[in-house]
Amino acid sequence: MNGTNFRMPARRWATVATATALAAGPVALAGAGSAHARTDQGRASAVVLRTGLDVSLLNKTVDVPLAVSLNEVQAPRSAEKTALTAQLDGVNGGQPFSVLSADVATARATVSATKAEGYTNLAHARLHVPGLPLLSLIEIDAVTSKATCEAGKAPVATSHLPGAVTVLGKRVTVTASGPTEVQVPGVGSVRLDLSKTSTTSRTAAATALELKVSVNPLKLNVADVEGAVTLAQATCESPEVASAPDAKPQGAPAEAGLAETGGSSVTPYVAGGAVVLLALGGGAVLTARRRRG
Repeated sequence: MNGTNFRMPARRWATVATATALAAGPVALAGAGSAHARTDQGRASAVVLRTGLDVSLLNKTVDVPLAVSLNEVQAPRSAEKTALTAQLDGVNGGQPFSVLSADVATARATVSATKAEGYTNLAHARLHVPGLPLLSLIEIDAVTSKATCEAGKAPVATSHLPGAVTVLGKRVTVTASGPTEVQVPGVGSVRLDLSKTSTTSRTAAATALELKVSVNPLKLNVADVEGAVTLAQATCESPEVASAPDAKPQGAPAEAGLAETGGSSVTPYVAGGAVVLLALGGGAVLTARRRRG
């Protein structure tokens, strides 16, 4: 095909151009009038353990913040963690100190276009604080928290703590009606709040257990522990779906003014196509005359 030129007859070229112009009109209309839904991503988080404790050692000559988190995850980027132990350095004579150990410790945060969800599951867990290496601050058989936020629906937050828990060696039953106070002479006290949940129009949060801790074994001031502990927390924020304004479906009824004159929404494109056809046809005729001349 090198060196060979192909020419389309003038009339045929005009016809093709006109058809293209007529076809482009409705396409342009559809592109201008269509509107897609816009989605803002939701959010979710989950954590098995979070501590905010102040540990004073050796008659308060050494002050060590005990800030530990285990399996803390956040989304929009979905994530899951399943580590079973949390350790702290610097409070046990240079040896790692085990704050939490569990048989199951799962935190999961997932986000999709329509739903965000945080989830935690903790089973056979034992929590320790400095000064009480052999006595658990709390032991839990099983606990779960879940927060679900789905677009267009009311968010849901739930926490479940079946059975009893052991606090400072005492087996106690925690109720949702109010905080439970556990005091052990010569050891300290722990206040427990069970299953705290909250929701708004787009958010939800669930915490299985919150502990207020005050421990000073035998008032020896070897390790004075004060602060708070959060166990099995999940939060979420639902995706926000907002439709763009003035969205009209294709093939919508013609406007009243056009209908009265026998026109339709594509009338301007038909008229435009006719003008193009007339101009191109005239050009084709002129070209033909020049060739004959």
